[in-house]
Amino acid sequence: MNRRFIGYGRQSIEQDDIDAVVKCLAGDYLTQGPAVEDFEAAIRSYLGVKHAVAVSSGTAALHIAAMAAGAQPGVLGVTQTMTFVASANCLAYCGADVGLTDIDPGTISMSPDTLSVHLEKYPQTRIIIPVSMTGLSSDGNALRAAAGPERIIIEDASHSLGGQREDGSRIGSPGYADMTVFSFHPVKPITTGEGGLVVTEDDELARRLRLMRSHGIERQPERLSPGHDGEPWYYEQQELGFNYRLSDIQAALGTAQMARLDDFIARRREIAERYDRQFSGLPNMRIRVSDPAQRGRSGHHLYVIGLDYTALGRSRAEVMNLMRQHGIGSQVHYIPVHLQPWWKKRFVNHSDRFPVAETYYGECLSIPCFPGMSDDEVDYVSEIVEKIVRKRI
Repeated sequence: MNRRFIGYGRQSIEQDDIDAVVKCLAGDYLTQGPAVEDFEAAIRSYLGVKHAVAVSSGTAALHIAAMAAGAQPGVLGVTQTMTFVASANCLAYCGADVGLTDIDPGTISMSPDTLSVHLEKYPQTRIIIPVSMTGLSSDGNALRAAAGPERIIIEDASHSLGGQREDGSRIGSPGYADMTVFSFHPVKPITTGEGGLVVTEDDELARRLRLMRSHGIERQPERLSPGHDGEPWYYEQQELGFNYRLSDIQAALGTAQMARLDDFIARRREIAERYDRQFSGLPNMRIRVSDPAQRGRSGHHLYVIGLDYTALGRSRAEVMNLMRQHGIGSQVHYIPVHLQPWWKKRFVNHSDRFPVAETYYGECLSIPCFPGMSDDEVDYVSEIVEKIVRKRI
């Protein structure tokens, strides 16, 4: 039987998505038009938030969120070491100092305890960026309690659109974070090809986010220098911003995808639970964030297994190569930030250790989990993983 290659993630594109993009292409606007506003409105409605600001990538969303939060030279921000580098880079782009924390072993997200330790050591910290890893929300109430009301929290929820917090509210809805960031890369819960978005309840933060995504240019008459009444063409660059705008083509795809987001999440959950049953009891393996309550609220961007490669007698590279030989992709999410060469000499708490993150990194492996997988493909991946673990191949 010939099988398609099963990557660890893949976008789901249907005719409605194609029709939406074609309609945009046939219209009057390709960029900076009504489709972006429609997409932002769809996100606002889904999450029940006041402001949604769409941009060209998740990294751009993190960058403008850090700028809006006041990141600049002399300001200290902190994120977790187990994340993609963009969660830390966004602070460095602004010239801010960056600290790192360890993770909670149960959620793979920022540990409130290690955050508290960090804040005791570095009380000058102004910005906190927890990451909702794999689609599971951070322990927001505990993080806010540790942070206090005066610090700004930016939740990096790039994995998590469609997931829920412990109280049942949607990740990104009004809650503990001052801003929440999403990514729309093709393997994420929905896609715009590339794209990102920041949500917030704060009017001033939203104003600054919009300013920063478009060159720092202001057009609102009440915010312009005096003497330009009646000049509809007039604008001012008031800050050094960026061209981080999302195109109408991308936004049209995103709005179409939003109509199926809940279905995408439900299918991801089915796949995760099917894996859980089939991997139960396998030696030298543990399944991450697999508690039933976690399964019930996660966005399931990733399905992560942990393998004891020493006991298995195979390196991670050997396991990944064996999977690829059988038509299955896998990935490591992620190499901790503190192990990256550029960051080794640059994060503030450089003498600290991150034992939980390093243990997780030493064993983690993401295997295929995306809405377009058939049950047959899920069972095939399970079969190959089991054969590798039991050394039958």
